[in-house]
Order: sequence, then structure tokens, then C-alpha cells
Amino acid sequence: MFVDEVDIHVEAGHGGRGCLAFRREKFVPRGGPSGGDGGHGGSVYVVASPHINTLINFRFHPEFSAERGEHGMGSNCTGHGGTDLELPVPIGTLVYERTDDPAEPDTLLADLAEEGQRVMVAKGGRGGLGNARFASSTNRAPRKVQPGEPGEIKDLRLELKLLADVGLVGFPNAGKSTMIARISAARPKIADYPFTTLTPNLGVVRLGDDRSFVVADVPGLIEGAHRGLGLGHQFLRHLERTKVLVHLVDVSGASGRDPVEDLDTVRKELELFQPTLAAKPQIVIANKIDALDAEHDEAVAALAKRASELGLPFLRVSGVSGEGVPALLEAMWRELAASRQSAA
Repeated sequence: MFVDEVDIHVEAGHGGRGCLAFRREKFVPRGGPSGGDGGHGGSVYVVASPHINTLINFRFHPEFSAERGEHGMGSNCTGHGGTDLELPVPIGTLVYERTDDPAEPDTLLADLAEEGQRVMVAKGGRGGLGNARFASSTNRAPRKVQPGEPGEIKDLRLELKLLADVGLVGFPNAGKSTMIARISAARPKIADYPFTTLTPNLGVVRLGDDRSFVVADVPGLIEGAHRGLGLGHQFLRHLERTKVLVHLVDVSGASGRDPVEDLDTVRKELELFQPTLAAKPQIVIANKIDALDAEHDEAVAALAKRASELGLPFLRVSGVSGEGVPALLEAMWRELAASRQSAA
């Protein structure tokens, strides 16, 4: 099961209280105060791990507590500090602190986009001071100690945005899953009915000369996806990190839709969801040309014309037969390399 958004509750450890004690030994008539400090409570950290790709573990275990600090002891012994708690999350996870007011937006604490990144989300309480700390020239037998401070308690929201270089977008059954299976080792479910893909899929594309990049197959978009229609709205945010978008358009005629309208609809949904998505480099693909008949040649020509009007590269490809796939991969790499250069 792919889970990309969860709410969790975390509690840092409380600090241990200071100790009230006096040194009493033979031949030491004025031993004085000897109460040690309490140990600090453990803190809670969220860490980006390459070994996890979903937040499903947090859905069934949403509450976490770090270890509390031990109380101080006599003979000036400080209590043992509580062990910090680290919560591993997938790379690309955003950590938000939830607010009590529904009108207030959640506060972004960290964007864990690199392996090993960590953020403290709840700080452990400080240990209290023992009575030995309060001894002075005028107060040689203090009976004052401090209680340990409580650890922070927070409600968090974890949101995963996949890290992919290229995103495949299009209507349901446009051939995205077939394409990612063709160009990478990913093996998503493929079937001839709408919304076959219910979760995003990632695949690594390897070209010659040590060239490689990551491709994401995002579940199909339909008109109104930005408002919550269909399934694509749940995964539009996974496209925010991609550098290049590839529009797969079904030109076989099996869907009964107009390819040009499909392209314009998907582009409109991307812009309505987030304008920066529509500004990303894009490639238009006339997919399923292996099933193309003479009756739909005009539709392919119209799609090519529309892509030219938008200033977007256009290719004819078949994910089933592999026709045009090598040229597509090179086009992806060129656009990706160009976007990296412009970013630098």
C-alpha cells in the first residue's frame, strides 16, 4: 500500500528531577549537599532514509514517545539522559507542525529532500538541578531542587512528494504504466480499464555513457482534478519536484476522445493546481501509434500542430512495440540536461 500523507503525534522525553541528598561519611564532619542533576529527556528527530518509500508504517502507529531522563542521585550522580528517538521517513518528505486553529495553515518545519537529512521536531525536557547546585557560602545545606522540565508535545503532518526527474502525465489509459514498464525495470499493474494505476510508480531509466534519470508514472488526470475529481488530485503534488513533464496522449481512437482536447485539458489542470507546473519543460507524445489506423491520422496531425503552436517537442511513440522509444529517451535527457543547466 502506498501512503503519502499521515498525521502523527510525538512526545519528547521529560527531564529527570534533581536529587536532594547530603554526603554523610565517617571522618567527613561537613560533607555538605550531594544531590545530582536529573538527566535530560530524549528528543524526537525525523530522518530521511533511502530504505523507505512510503509512510504506511505511520498510519498504523501514529504515536511516538522518546525516553525520559532519569532522576538525579546522591553522591553528585547525574541521572542518565533519555535516548533520542529517530523516525525514518522516505526521501522527499515534508514535515509540517499542525495548528489548533483550522484557519491557520500548518507550519513547514523541514523539507527532507536529501539522504540523511534530519530535523528535530520535539525537544526533550531539561533535567532539574540537584541541591548541590544551590550550595553557597551563606547556604551550606540547601534543600532546594528543581523538577525536570516537560518535553515538547507536537502534532505533525508528514507529506511525501516523490523525487523524480521526469513525470509522465495524461488521461487514464493513455499508456503511462506501459511506457514506464518499457523504459525501466518498474512493473506497475497494467489493464484495460480506467484508473488501473492507483499509486505513483517510480522507475530508473539507464542510457549509455553512465546516463540515468528517474521517471514517475502519476495516476491519470481528468478534467476537474485540481478540485478533487478522479484520483489524480491526490498525486498532483508528486509532480512539483519533477524537472520535465511528458504528456502521453492516446491517438489510437480507442478512448473516443480528441487528442488535442486531452492535451489542453491536462495542461489546464496542471496550471490550475500550481502555475509553476505548467511552466516546466514539456514533451508531447502521440502514444499507441501501433494501434493507429488511417481514420485517425488527422488527429495525430492536429496534435502535432497543437504541440508546435505551444512550442513543445512532439514525438510519435508506441509503448507496446517500442517504436520511437529511443528517440523519446534522448528527448527526455536533452530537456532534463537543459533544465539542469538553466537551474545552475
